[in-house]
Amino acid sequence: MSGALRFVVNGPTSGNVHLRTAQFETVMDEMRSLAVAKSIVAAKLQNSRRVLGRWARDEKGAEMAEQLASRSTQIAARIARLPEAQSANSVRGIEGDAARIYFRAMRLALASSELEFSGRTRRPPRDPVNALLGFCYGMLVTECIGAAESVGLDHQMGCFHRPRAGRPSLALDLAEEFRAISDRFVVSLVRRRQIGPEDFDRSPGGAVYLSDHGRTRLLPAWEKHKESEVQHQLLRRPVERWALPSVQATLLARHFRGDLPAYPPFVLP
Repeated sequence: MSGALRFVVNGPTSGNVHLRTAQFETVMDEMRSLAVAKSIVAAKLQNSRRVLGRWARDEKGAEMAEQLASRSTQIAARIARLPEAQSANSVRGIEGDAARIYFRAMRLALASSELEFSGRTRRPPRDPVNALLGFCYGMLVTECIGAAESVGLDHQMGCFHRPRAGRPSLALDLAEEFRAISDRFVVSLVRRRQIGPEDFDRSPGGAVYLSDHGRTRLLPAWEKHKESEVQHQLLRRPVERWALPSVQATLLARHFRGDLPAYPPFVLP
């Protein structure tokens, strides 16, 4: 009744102690951790730009397309500031500023949809699109936890997201690189009306969540999305979306071990 943990049933710990030691040393080293955080954020913002560019090209209205392209240019200016960032807080500030620009652009991209999106809200989500984003982000982070564990990394020891009790910081780091892909999936789902207003439940406090019926409709589309192929620029070949977290976790492990001089994040072509 007290909620105390009694026991955990689990398989053997994967990886080796030397990899985890190297990971902890990197996370605790301010400059090395900052370098990894910069790479992750740069990739996230670059991927956001690429997705905005695609929405701009798909937009039929010239004025709307121009606004989306303008937001992409504004994010490019934030990416240019990253090399000058001297601390993790500076990197987080740049990322947060770019995220506000990005979600305002997403609101434009969904302006004609039947689902409400007023801007990014979390804990709780306040509209159907935020409910979709939060649900998909949750599944993405779960994939990244598994990817980190599969190569022997501690999924709670992150560089951009600093270690905090109960937070899967490294998994959140990895997920940043793929958020734009998940956003593209959600926007496509809404635009095609594969999810509608009837697929959500609203609580008295104003929170909005996917209903059981909504999850039943979403999950097959998510699994199909994970089977799509994305060109990996470092590997120079297509990689299925479901495999990307494992690929990046492996590259990050190689960087922690010293096999790679810098962490090469995933960037959309």
